[in-house]
Amino acid sequence: MNKLITTLTNIWKIEELRKRILYTFLLLFIYRVGCHVVLPGVNPAQLMIGSGRDGTDILDIINMFAGGAFSSAAIFALGVMPYISASIVVQLLGIAVPSFQKMQKEGESGRKKLTQITRYLTVAITVVQAIAYVRTQITPEAKLIADPMFTILAAIVLTAGTLFVMWLGERITDKGIGNGISLIIMSGIIAQLPAGISAETVSRMGGQGGPIALLVEFLALLFVVIFTILVVQGVRKIPVQYAKKIVGNKQVGGVRQYIPLKVNAAGVMPIIFAQAIMFLPMSLIQFFPDIQSEFLRSLSNYTSFTYNMVFAILIIAFTFFYTAIMVNPQQMSEDMKKNGGFIPGIKPGHDTNLFIDNVISHITFPGAVFVAIIAILPAIAALFGVNNQFAHFFGGTSLLILVGVVLDTLQQIESHLLMRHYDGLMKTGRVKGRSAAVEGVDQSAI
Repeated sequence: MNKLITTLTNIWKIEELRKRILYTFLLLFIYRVGCHVVLPGVNPAQLMIGSGRDGTDILDIINMFAGGAFSSAAIFALGVMPYISASIVVQLLGIAVPSFQKMQKEGESGRKKLTQITRYLTVAITVVQAIAYVRTQITPEAKLIADPMFTILAAIVLTAGTLFVMWLGERITDKGIGNGISLIIMSGIIAQLPAGISAETVSRMGGQGGPIALLVEFLALLFVVIFTILVVQGVRKIPVQYAKKIVGNKQVGGVRQYIPLKVNAAGVMPIIFAQAIMFLPMSLIQFFPDIQSEFLRSLSNYTSFTYNMVFAILIIAFTFFYTAIMVNPQQMSEDMKKNGGFIPGIKPGHDTNLFIDNVISHITFPGAVFVAIIAILPAIAALFGVNNQFAHFFGGTSLLILVGVVLDTLQQIESHLLMRHYDGLMKTGRVKGRSAAVEGVDQSAI
């Protein structure tokens, strides 16, 4: 306890860190306020978004990421999801289109061009999603303005809301602490946690299991969080030996470093890709209500066996796909060779490339299976009688995002502490985020 108080005191003593944290909380507060501001021309008393659903609909997952703004028809109803979609598209274009590949290699100037393209694409995606949201999620009874004027007005406000949220995220990243977009998503997820705990407590105390069952659920959630941290933090270290060199009168090199290959190198991207595809059946049913396919309807219920089986297979497939994109063994091998490094017992060049590729293949499969298990845990929890609002926190994208963002933010705070010669957040070791780097190794290929 004394260690915690001392650490918090040290954090508060550092003026720059204190300002960054307060600035971050201020912008997150503004975002949370906006999540409760209803669209102009909407009667909140007549809103029917979410009514009639039992919490198993995929739209409830979208609502959780939007911090409840989706179900309340708020100005931030679409959140940052259009921006994330645009970022994914630009990333994929960087793989398939030569001109985008060239921009990726142009350094800072190329990054600015890609950022600008992402923003324009965000506007286009937001406009389409805003019109679809207004037409499918807001009932005619709740509209105080006649169409098409209401649709035009609401689409403009929703687009402006998403762009403002995107701007908040960029401000947090530049002048706050942590990754702004990730923190905004995390704040929306955490905002739904009290309601989930309250609903589950009322359900259990009302006779469905009692306090013992509630205690078991909290213990199970604790173990799931620990398991998720292990998956996020798990690495396979490949030793790299650097040859000794004489520069002037000094000897440099001759040290051993490690390449930390993550068990889950793809992060949450496979789940995001998989969920984007799983949204398609729901969209088909909404736009074509006459479709009576039981298979499509089962894919719109996240607790169904069909949904979870297809979801898990897609996650495993996308994990291999995204890892192949993010981790380039050939580039890593070339970088080591240029810097005079080699893996003990492995010849530099082609053999090193094959060795790293083999290691990646061996650790990616269990990592993909673990991520798939985490992704379907909410459905398993719901089958064991956990309230659907609370079950979302037992796994899935929400838990991976929470764990990853918290670790990254703590890592940044610890970096500020260590830079000013204070103790870190832990007595032994250091906090490692998803982007933790190892000195002496080219991290661009990891």
